[in-house]
Amino acid sequence: MVGPVPALLIDAAGRVVARPLAALARARAGKPMHPVGVAFPGRLERSGLGRRTGIGWLDGTGTQDVVVRLSRGAGLPRPLPDLLGLAVRVAGDPPVDLLLSSAGEGRLTRRVPLLRRDAAGPYGSIMAYRSCAGPVWLTASPAATGLPSDRTGLIAAGPGLQVTLCAAIGAGPWEPFARITLGTPPDPPDPPVHFDAVLHAPPGLRADGPLARFRRPAYAAARRALGQPLADEPGSR
Repeated sequence: MVGPVPALLIDAAGRVVARPLAALARARAGKPMHPVGVAFPGRLERSGLGRRTGIGWLDGTGTQDVVVRLSRGAGLPRPLPDLLGLAVRVAGDPPVDLLLSSAGEGRLTRRVPLLRRDAAGPYGSIMAYRSCAGPVWLTASPAATGLPSDRTGLIAAGPGLQVTLCAAIGAGPWEPFARITLGTPPDPPDPPVHFDAVLHAPPGLRADGPLARFRRPAYAAARRALGQPLADEPGSR
């Protein structure tokens, strides 16, 4: 939980950062961060956590179409390390969006973004989601070693790649609940897909805490810069 004074400061900081991000969004075709990536069609297979949590998205099973985008955060060229990203769009109305960044897997390091060269490491939600079972963190782990993070390398190595999704509730361990299998990327390999992890959180989870409050105005500014208001703003649809 965030107190009223810190919450106001976080909201204000988010609005300040939103302005330069909006300018970057206009310059980078709607992607102020993670400007260069590859979007893969994929298939999500949810097996559930194996125990009832009361969170429908983690307890349920089934298959769904997804889009998975792998990217470099600042767009720095290899071999420089970068904050790597793995975004997931689960088809639906509304969709479900996950925005995961290269991070650690420990109880503390899962909250910390890490610079990496290799795209095969774990990706975490960084921010926790509020749920009926307590705070929830999500992570994705590609089943690969030495996965390149540049566009050319990803296009060659990505098709067929399997990605395991895990959840940790509170201070508990990571538990797998789903698997994604990537297909062949389209041509061009990075079509415009705009993800919003705050507005499009999974059912039963609510993006919460300082990072969610900080992100909200930044997402809104990036969308408005392209004439695409958020779904809860006037004129959106």
